[in-house]
Amino acid sequence: MTLDLAHIDAWVFDLDDTLYPREQGVMSLVQGRINAFMVDAVGLPSDEARVLQKQFLNEHGTTLAGLMANYAIDPVRFLREVHDVPLDSLEPNPRLDAVLAGLPGRKYVLTNGARFHAARVLDRIGITARFDGVFAIEDMDLTPKPAPSTYRRFLERFGVDPHRAVFFEDTPRNLAPAKTLGMATVLIGDGHGHEIGDWVDARAADLLDFLTPYAMKDAA
Repeated sequence: MTLDLAHIDAWVFDLDDTLYPREQGVMSLVQGRINAFMVDAVGLPSDEARVLQKQFLNEHGTTLAGLMANYAIDPVRFLREVHDVPLDSLEPNPRLDAVLAGLPGRKYVLTNGARFHAARVLDRIGITARFDGVFAIEDMDLTPKPAPSTYRRFLERFGVDPHRAVFFEDTPRNLAPAKTLGMATVLIGDGHGHEIGDWVDARAADLLDFLTPYAMKDAA
């Protein structure tokens, strides 16, 4: 599905399961670490901790936000432990690097993940040099997407005009505040079974396929 993006000068991307395919399994590894942390933090059996973790995710945007609201935990330890996963399954993507190079304007990452995790993932894919900035959970003061204030802080930090920006995400609800602020919105993937409302302007099964027509013809 194509979208008129001729006016766009800021390309904003979620990180996990957006800049690389979900099938590469990085978030499954992170989820395993989160489950282990939950069991230790809340003292529940694994299956019960998993149910509570899903509740935190739905109510607070991230497991960390839910834990912080209900338990005395060290957020720095949480971020370090759950994101310190091997990236062997994550494939370098020179084609994506070339397409990102050909997109007119600035590029940013807006992620609920930790800053060091974003740096590792971008480096592994081979696209670090294509981005003008990364806005991670630490930059949000641990207030994750979809909190509207987080999007406003991101826009202010990098001087982005939301009416000239497009946001790519794999979680439908995280696109809603971006749309409200005036950004074009593109859902990558199937939405994980969640509601996909009219705040989504376009959907794409694959980020690279979607972006390719928008890259300049002289991209490397």
